[in-house]
Formats: sequence, structure tokens, C-alpha cells
Amino acid sequence: MEKKSHSLYLECASGISGDMGVAALLDLGADENVLTETLASIPAEGFSISISDVFKSGIRCRDFDVILDEEHENHDHDMEYLHGHEHEHHHHEHSHDHEAPHDDHEHEHEHTHHHEHRNLKDVYSIIDATKMTEEAGSLAKKIFLILAEAEAKAHGRHIEDVHFHEVGAIDSIVDIIALATCFTNLNISKVYVPSINEGKGFVRCAHGMLPVPVPAVTNIAEKYGLNLSFMEEEGEFVTPTGAAFIAAVKTDDTLPKKFRITNTGLGAGKRTYRRASILRAMFIEEAVSEKENQTDTIVKLETNMDDCTGEAMGFVMEELFSHGARDVSFSPCFMKKNRPGYTLTVICEKEDISLLEKIIFENTTTIGIRRMEMERTILPREKTSVSTKYGQIEGKKVFIEGKERVYPEHDSLAKSSRVNNISYEEARRSFLKS
Repeated sequence: MEKKSHSLYLECASGISGDMGVAALLDLGADENVLTETLASIPAEGFSISISDVFKSGIRCRDFDVILDEEHENHDHDMEYLHGHEHEHHHHEHSHDHEAPHDDHEHEHEHTHHHEHRNLKDVYSIIDATKMTEEAGSLAKKIFLILAEAEAKAHGRHIEDVHFHEVGAIDSIVDIIALATCFTNLNISKVYVPSINEGKGFVRCAHGMLPVPVPAVTNIAEKYGLNLSFMEEEGEFVTPTGAAFIAAVKTDDTLPKKFRITNTGLGAGKRTYRRASILRAMFIEEAVSEKENQTDTIVKLETNMDDCTGEAMGFVMEELFSHGARDVSFSPCFMKKNRPGYTLTVICEKEDISLLEKIIFENTTTIGIRRMEMERTILPREKTSVSTKYGQIEGKKVFIEGKERVYPEHDSLAKSSRVNNISYEEARRSFLKS
């Protein structure tokens, strides 16, 4: 039996935070029982969760809330790194957005709290001890790594020297494990995030006022090519956890020209602005007839190199693929003075040009990149999963003048081969026979 994969469109018209993401995915159909069982297995105390329906501007939305006990409560959520000692901060009214890093309410009174200080290794240990799928655990670690890199850069520290306060606080750990669990539960293969709306102005943190977007969000947006759109609204709409989640799962910046919405989930935020704090998550299907070929425009980046090591070329290929390149290849060539070299060719979307060119310049010896925009014809295709005697193997289904062809995916074949201790060719034959 084939397991249907989904394409997800995240409409971040009111920004995104961790709890908004969890709520939207639950409303979209993620298994609530799987989530609650996973969260119950987290080896930490001091929290409970609440899943309910709420109304935003008269619209029913799902709400996911991490409720902390008095000892662990952390009202300001400032993503601040502490350096192994207690400190004094201010307590304000409880109107926060979980893992939203700051709050601009007036402080009411001072008290001293002691919070656990966890580094990235400590957080990974908690994830490893939580009962969740390998895929979900890997995604949770990826989100935390993105956060750690962004905060380390903001504070001028090496990632191994950073100790988390908010990122390592239990409510943030719960939010991120919940995001990873719900996302992987829905079998999502493609994620479209064309734009993320953010507010303007400043927000209060323990050390003063920070500009919006806060430094961690800016660092994530810069490194992972997130498309931010600034609104006239005062306030912080994009939290570091929300930005890190998108950076970890986004595959496409541009929606299909025509698509159908097959399901919609609405996730509520905790803050109240003039603009309703809602994240919409939609399953979509590209509206293309199986009988028709598609045409679109693609960009080819190309450069020649005769003084770059093989190791550097292998590294830059991995980086390009992980940051959105559709295809990457090296071809041998002869350059001036008959020197042997290689031509690097990258196929990508137009919106990814700047990020991919930056990766090429930073990781190779080239000093110039050619750029060509080309039209192409694409056969209609869809992802599929085939049940074999060795388990599920992923593939893609292609349509040529109404006739169907099915191709196995290399990564899925390789995984089946290793898990079942069979040859790669045997895994491939089992796919084609099923």
C-alpha cells in the first residue's frame, strides 16, 4: 500500500513561532495521541501541555500551550544566554508567546530565578532519551543546531561555548520536539514558504531593547535565505524557533502557478495584535494534468576552475544541494595554457541565485560565475512509496504522454539495502517488481 506524501504551504502572514507551528500542524491532521505520548516521554519535569480550540478575530484555530510550573516558569522568554550563574531579572504579566524571545510589557517586580543552563550536547541528550522516531529526532536536532549557530554568531561565541537559557529551557525543548514530531507524522515531502511577515520597532529583553527582527532571526534569515517581508505593525512576529523551523524544513520559495488546496490547518499565537496572530498551514496539489508537460524557467550557474581541490569541490556540492540547488555537476575541461580543470554547473531557481553564488565564492577558488536563464520542459511527476518485501521504498512516478514510469529514489534504496543487509541491486529489483 502506497503512503501518500504531501506538499505543505506555510502562509506566514502573521509571522511564525514554535507553538503556532505545532498548533497549525495538529489542525492539519498530525496525530495528537502520537504527540502527547512523545512529550510524556521527555526526561524533564516542570511542564504540562494543553491542546484546545481558540478564536482569533472570530476564526476557530488550534492552540498548543506549554504550561510551566512556578519553579520553571520563564515569563520574559528572551533567548538570553546565561554564563553559569544566577542572575536577577524582572517578572511581568503572563501574556507571552511560547518561545517568543521578548516581551514589551512593563516590569512589575523583581525576583531571582534559577534556570537550568543547557548546552547543545545537553539538549541532544534529552532528544535522544525521548521516545520519538529517528526522523523526528534528527529534525529536532537540526532545528536546535540552526538556533545554536544563530545565537553563537549573535553573541560572538563558538557554538560549543554557548550555554542555552531560553533555547535550552524546557518550554523551548517541548516546542521543538513537538514541531519535529508533528511534521514527520504528516509525511511531508515539500514545503513552500514564499514570504514571512515580520513587524518593526524594538522589543524588550533582559539587557535592554533589541531591534526587530532580533539578531538570531536575522542570522537565520541571512544564512538560509528566508524571504522576510516587513509590515507596518509594531512588534515581533517572527521568533527564533519559528525561523529555525522554517530554515530546517523549507524546500521551495515559489508556489506552483496553479494549485489546489486539499486541507488547511490554523495555528493560534499567544500575543494580541491588530493583525490576528494566525499561522495557516495548507496541503496543496499542483494543478497539472497528468497528460500535459510543464514548462518553466530555470537558471544555470557556471564557472571554470583549475586550482581547486577535489575535497573542496565535494564540499561545495554538498552545500549547494543542501541550500536549494536542483542539480550540481562537475565536468572536466581544458583551460588556458592547456591546464586541466573542471566546470562547475549548478541548476537552481532564480530566487536562490544570490545564496548559491555566495556558497560558490566562499568555498572554491573561482573569481567569476556565469549566469544563464533558460526555459525547460518538465514531465509531470509525483512522489510515491512502494511496499516491498523489504519494507517501504520511496520513488517518483513520471508520466510520458499518458504512460506511467516509476523510478526508485537512491537514498531510499541505499537505506533499504543497509537496513536489510541486501545488495543495492536487490533492493532496486524489489521496488520494480512491487
